[in-house]
Amino acid sequence: MSMNDLLSDMIARIRNGQKARLTQVSCPYSKLSLNVLSVLKNDGYITDYRVLENGSKRDIQIALKYHEGEPVIKQIKRESKPGRRVYESIADLPKFFNGLGIAIISTSKGVMSDFEAHNANVGGEVLCSVF
Repeated sequence: MSMNDLLSDMIARIRNGQKARLTQVSCPYSKLSLNVLSVLKNDGYITDYRVLENGSKRDIQIALKYHEGEPVIKQIKRESKPGRRVYESIADLPKFFNGLGIAIISTSKGVMSDFEAHNANVGGEVLCSVF
């Protein structure tokens, strides 16, 4: 079975894994998922991730992060979907949770957080928001 939106699947697995208090979750491999995970790791929302190869199939194993028994990610939401893409210029990019959360944006310079996009002065597709 092929999946159309691997990023939404990864976000749902992270959300469900943290509700179940799992230490790690696994999701199908995609380059976009790896780029989003690198932003989440750099901003301290997950502990680590690694690519697992099982023959011809590749998966990503994500180590979830908790602080004092509570998940670090309080809310993670897919903003731009395959049926409804959301593009924002740098001037129109909203602050998520009054600047406490981040938006992950796919730009012409790569996938980055909204703070990095402001510094690079570039807008793009808003992939997801994390708090």
